[in-house]
Amino acid sequence: MEIISYQGMEIRRWDVGPSTFLAAPERGARLMNWHVNMGDGSVRDVIHWPENADTSQFAKVRGGNPILFPFAGRCIRAGDLDKWLAPGGEVLPMPQHGFSRDSRFSISSIDDHGFAVDLIPDEQAKIAYPFDYKFSVVYRFSELSLQISLILENEMRTSIPWAAGHHFYFQLPWRQGLSRSDYQLSIPASKVRQYRQGGLLEKVDPPKGPVPFDDPGLVNRIHYELKEPFALFGLGNEEEQITIAEVGGAEVGSRLTFVSWTESDDSPFYCVEPWMAPPNAPELKAARFVPPSGRDEFTIEVQLT
Repeated sequence: MEIISYQGMEIRRWDVGPSTFLAAPERGARLMNWHVNMGDGSVRDVIHWPENADTSQFAKVRGGNPILFPFAGRCIRAGDLDKWLAPGGEVLPMPQHGFSRDSRFSISSIDDHGFAVDLIPDEQAKIAYPFDYKFSVVYRFSELSLQISLILENEMRTSIPWAAGHHFYFQLPWRQGLSRSDYQLSIPASKVRQYRQGGLLEKVDPPKGPVPFDDPGLVNRIHYELKEPFALFGLGNEEEQITIAEVGGAEVGSRLTFVSWTESDDSPFYCVEPWMAPPNAPELKAARFVPPSGRDEFTIEVQLT
């Protein structure tokens, strides 16, 4: 691991076999880029990071892997956007995707294969999520994979809810001369919803097979109640596949959710996002509760095959 300068800020770089990982651990626990150095001398970006990223608006950059905590997606309480009902009965503010993207973290450990950081709650975080807790993010880098653990330790005498997630910006397409239509996504979901404006989740039939990435219906699609806890995507000929799997998740009936999203037809990325639950988890009673003095963990692995 080495410290390098990037547009006036210090970031860290890991070279593990053919893979290079760039991250800013203290700024949102943000993985910025993952690229693979190919045998022919070319470079394949796996996790997209824009070349012209505005670091003064670091949390809003469309790239890397923003961490979504304590709730992924948007919370809506009785029609009020960005509100949630806490266990004590208080209606509290909650930014879309939570507040960790904008938060500072402290490094608890770092080595040649990854890092671990702890959230430093600011005043906004304390108002939105007024509990005593420790939230940690742990990254482990391998030659052709990465593993990330989101860990919540409850320091209260009452249970606290969470439904965190990831917002991976995957480079797509990742070969010159190809388009989204050359790639397809498979998620073995029993239920599928389409997110509509205002928070409406419209029921749609689960696809019977892989879906090409140029299908407009993939944008803002929520896949949940999975038959198996993974998503698989890559070229239509089943080469150069990427697998996102929950580590230690239930084989059947996993509460893992995947959200697929992109910004526009010509965006150089497509997001395939593993979440602990569908959006608006507190209202839908889909959040997981950590018991008093307890610990809960959500670990996923992204692997190239």
